[in-house]
Amino acid sequence: MFGKTNGQGGGSNMETVIGTDTIIQGTVSSKGSIRVDGKVEGGITDADSVVIGESGDVQGDVNAKSVVIGGKVIGNINASNIEILAAAAIHGDIKTAALAISEGANFEGNCTMTKEKQIIDLVDAKNGSKR
Repeated sequence: MFGKTNGQGGGSNMETVIGTDTIIQGTVSSKGSIRVDGKVEGGITDADSVVIGESGDVQGDVNAKSVVIGGKVIGNINASNIEILAAAAIHGDIKTAALAISEGANFEGNCTMTKEKQIIDLVDAKNGSKR
């Protein structure tokens, strides 16, 4: 919906892929794109785009410019654009400028809609970046 290039919402330039049989304990930080089909226990920060596949499970906060969720997230999500697909389950608060939730998705938490600049400033502050 937000400029996706294939049916899964992710672009063809995925720089980091966390496979279905992979479990990462700790926070993942990447300046590029991340696809999660496995499990991340600790969250994701500083990413350009994050795609959480249907088998993906993130237990921790997600801070990125763009997030597409097809799996499970237990934690808060801060992004300029968030797309929640039909099979997704979100348990946490969302802060975004643009939100799309597909019918059938499970979202339990609060949503704060804000201007895109405020989200970018918030993500940068959490990551210690300065513009």
